[in-house]
Amino acid sequence: MKEEVKKAAKEFLETLKSAENSYVLTGAGVSTPSGIPDFRGKNGLYKAIPVDIFDIDKFFEDPERYYKFHKERFLSFKSAKPNIVHETIARLEEKGLINAVITQNIDGLHQRAGSKNVIELHGSMDNYVCTKCGRVYGSEYVEKVLMEKEIVPKCEKCGGILKPNIVFFGEALPEMALTKAYAIAEEADVSIAVGTSLVVYPAALLPKVTVEHGGKLVIINMGETGLDNIAYKKYNFELTKFFNEVKNLLEAI
Repeated sequence: MKEEVKKAAKEFLETLKSAENSYVLTGAGVSTPSGIPDFRGKNGLYKAIPVDIFDIDKFFEDPERYYKFHKERFLSFKSAKPNIVHETIARLEEKGLINAVITQNIDGLHQRAGSKNVIELHGSMDNYVCTKCGRVYGSEYVEKVLMEKEIVPKCEKCGGILKPNIVFFGEALPEMALTKAYAIAEEADVSIAVGTSLVVYPAALLPKVTVEHGGKLVIINMGETGLDNIAYKKYNFELTKFFNEVKNLLEAI
């Protein structure tokens, strides 16, 4: 199996070397090795929390309910560290083999690993926004409030409720991020989908856009995805093993 993974990693790098413009699209599977569970998997968050916890109407109806779960479940994720997948993706960018990272994740681990051009389709838990005046707060402020004061953090300026700067169900994706992502997808020679089932839209449209504009789709994911049928290559390996081989090969470049 190790030789098979090594051969696949070498083939993957050759594909990137022959391309002029490539990007990586990442999903929850990239961060699960860092201890951050996905939502719908065997040990996903929805096994432990209500499925409507990220519904925007429910948030405004009862923000205290949301922040109770936020304090119990999500604050612990702040201690998560980038894993070999994040680190190798950052190295690919540093080597000029990819031009951007488009992520569905909200954990900020790509940036902590060293990736520079990161587009967060679903926002980031690293900051919060006042739902009344739009003032932005860092996560440190909210964490302090949750640990020391009231359960619902509020704006110091206007008293409005603070909301994680992430996309809840019922909200549109950030327009600027989506516009950038589509522009990248249209221009790319290669789209690399990593750790995503490619069934959540509109993110899953991006590889389709690349293929429709003459590019190739490479999928690295355990199990089937929604776009296996249009993939140029599909690598069905455990992500940390695959990217460990990629990292080793990168050292020789």
